[in-house]
Amino acid sequence: MESVWWLLKQIHEKGLLYKGYTIQPYSPKAGTGLSSHELNQPGTYQEVSDTTVTGQFEALSETLPESLQGNLPLYLLAWTTTPWTLPSNTALTVGPKIDYVVVHTFNQYTHLPVRVLLAKALIQKQFSGKYEAVSKLEEVEKYQAGDKKIPFYLNQEIKGREFENIEYKKIWSEAPDPFENAENAFRVITGDFVTTEDGTGIVHTAPTFGADDAKVAKEAVPEIPPLLILDENDNKVPLVDLQGKFRTELGSLAGQYVKNDYYPEGEAPEKSVDVQIAIRLKEENAAFKVEKYVHSYPNCWRTDKPILYYPLDSWFIKVTDVRDRMASLNQSINWKPKSTGEGRFGNWLVQCKRLEPLAL
Repeated sequence: MESVWWLLKQIHEKGLLYKGYTIQPYSPKAGTGLSSHELNQPGTYQEVSDTTVTGQFEALSETLPESLQGNLPLYLLAWTTTPWTLPSNTALTVGPKIDYVVVHTFNQYTHLPVRVLLAKALIQKQFSGKYEAVSKLEEVEKYQAGDKKIPFYLNQEIKGREFENIEYKKIWSEAPDPFENAENAFRVITGDFVTTEDGTGIVHTAPTFGADDAKVAKEAVPEIPPLLILDENDNKVPLVDLQGKFRTELGSLAGQYVKNDYYPEGEAPEKSVDVQIAIRLKEENAAFKVEKYVHSYPNCWRTDKPILYYPLDSWFIKVTDVRDRMASLNQSINWKPKSTGEGRFGNWLVQCKRLEPLAL
């Protein structure tokens, strides 16, 4: 008990308790946030098949550097496994040192000619199936809807840092603008976390629903605002409510759960919101590729329903000044079994920057 009483004394004397507003795992069906320990219990992560979208974000031509100017609109390609977050997009994040390439081709759904921008290392992943590489731009221009293959031609290359601050059109027209600092939204920013392992090398960034998204948006200059709106009580809220439903401000999607798993048994619509969003983006020449993707996703251990990453007010303990002492005191506890204190929990104490939320 010595370590517990010592920590409580430090919290009181050093004012370590503070209230934060952060992106956390949240269970709409249980109505509560979850700690990282709860999220990592056995069986929490399950294999699911989700609709994914590689979105076409149309760049504003007047903001393009001279090297990217052209007769055709330029679209930045960004891949997401959570299409329901696209209405909340306020930025696109690129890797400053990553090599990107402009590709001349046609959209496979609308058959319109397009120029698209993506990481050079991910060309083969995005241009598979119907697409076929050609050596001359003239060969692309010969394409007609109905042809067996869609040609694509690689044009100029550019580093990610060279198109930072390019502005683009909002991909979901029904979505409102952020209620404050909207002039800073819908821009390309840079982030070192961007990789070329999956997707396009351009990350769809919705600061209201992702911890990495929120961090890189806050660090951008000027800061990228999250897409928050004011509710009837003038509280700042995201486009998805605490039940997991889209708010009324989202028009045709209003009132629908963002995941079909949240509906009572037998009441889920045939087309999930992810599918509805994908269909509309296809029609509007705003989707480059739509496909199913099998991946691991966390469920709430109480309800066995998917969690959301959601902005929440929570209480935290700031432990940067007392972390070493806490780790030392942990060694004096007679853990049963011993591995509890020496393994994951002990490592967490040594490495942690803050403790889990104490209350919501």
